[in-house]
Amino acid sequence: MQRSKKAAALLALLVGTVLLTACPSQTNISKINADPDRYRGKEIGIAGTVTNSYGALGQGAYEIDDGTGRIWVATRRGIPSRGARVGAKGYVHNGFSFAGRSFGTVVEETDRRTKGR
Repeated sequence: MQRSKKAAALLALLVGTVLLTACPSQTNISKINADPDRYRGKEIGIAGTVTNSYGALGQGAYEIDDGTGRIWVATRRGIPSRGARVGAKGYVHNGFSFAGRSFGTVVEETDRRTKGR
């Protein structure tokens, strides 16, 4: 019995470690905009409301406002509608160009969760 408890505790510890290391850290947009070099090349998570968007054929960009600032997110997964609550993860880039338009600091989306208005 004691051995199975130790095995279960070890398994829980391993699963917890994997889950924590697999998820990007969520940060606020003002921190990213204040020091984009700190986040460049690292996967981050942000959440907020879509304030602006443009795109065609499933590609484009949308702007997220989390209450601390705004940042553009480049996507190839379709554009969420204005007013949608979005959680996005991706990689931070500086001097990003997309569809002939230049942006300063941008998150290149790798995954997204959307809640309706």
